[in-house]
Amino acid sequence: MTERGWRCRDRLLPVFDRTHVMGILNVTPDSFSDGGLFTDREAAISRGIEMAREGADIIDIGGESTRPGADPVPSDEEMRRVLPVVEGLARGTDAVISIDTTKAVVAEAAIEAGAAIINDVSAMRFDARMKDIARVSGAGVVLMHMVGEPRTMQQDPRYTDVVREVRQALDEWAAAANKSGISRESIAIDPGIGFGKTAGHNLLLLKEIRELTELSNYPVVVGPSRKSFIGTTLDLPVEERLEGTAAVVAWAVANGANVVRVHDVKEMVRVTRMVEAVGGA
Repeated sequence: MTERGWRCRDRLLPVFDRTHVMGILNVTPDSFSDGGLFTDREAAISRGIEMAREGADIIDIGGESTRPGADPVPSDEEMRRVLPVVEGLARGTDAVISIDTTKAVVAEAAIEAGAAIINDVSAMRFDARMKDIARVSGAGVVLMHMVGEPRTMQQDPRYTDVVREVRQALDEWAAAANKSGISRESIAIDPGIGFGKTAGHNLLLLKEIRELTELSNYPVVVGPSRKSFIGTTLDLPVEERLEGTAAVVAWAVANGANVVRVHDVKEMVRVTRMVEAVGGA
């Protein structure tokens, strides 16, 4: 019987056996939560090593903010930010390294530096070469749902049926990736919590997340960490959203999420393992 998992170059991650934790490492000056904290190479590598020790299965490195209203960053600047960190963590940890980018040139360089996953918030729609880079490298890919682009995505997002429309779009984009030659077992999908959605849209997507985790044929990545819908729901600033994040992570894990993408790795690893212990009792 063939082992089932998420193929990321030479690694097969057993994401259908247990939920994997993806730690967020933004090497940007302007990300919504941790912008400016890890712009120094050594500080970023140190934090990545700490995440791995805390239990992160994957470390997702991003050099361009995708917060609402963010402006694009030139590819050479993005590479200057991320490549030394990718190289350092690929050598210094056993965690799988992910590059959070929409640019094929950045993804290609990061893969050469040791990354095994391309996490693309545009679902490989912004850069025509991205599918080729993924196909040739055998990297795992995360296809995320987003309406518009980060600069404009929160300008009055509208849906008739957000759950159905997000699922349909992800199914179509995953099929297109597979048709382009990317292995089916390399593809994961992400409903894009906070990307072109109101707080109500995000809550509905999470409430019905089994529409993806049970009915799609791909691993599902959920990234709720510290996002504005938590702040709106609880009336809390970004630095006080740990418990709200933990609640959403617990819900996602209990409802079949294969990967959770978080800032607070130590705490969310504990939440994830505890929910799995209850579910498996």
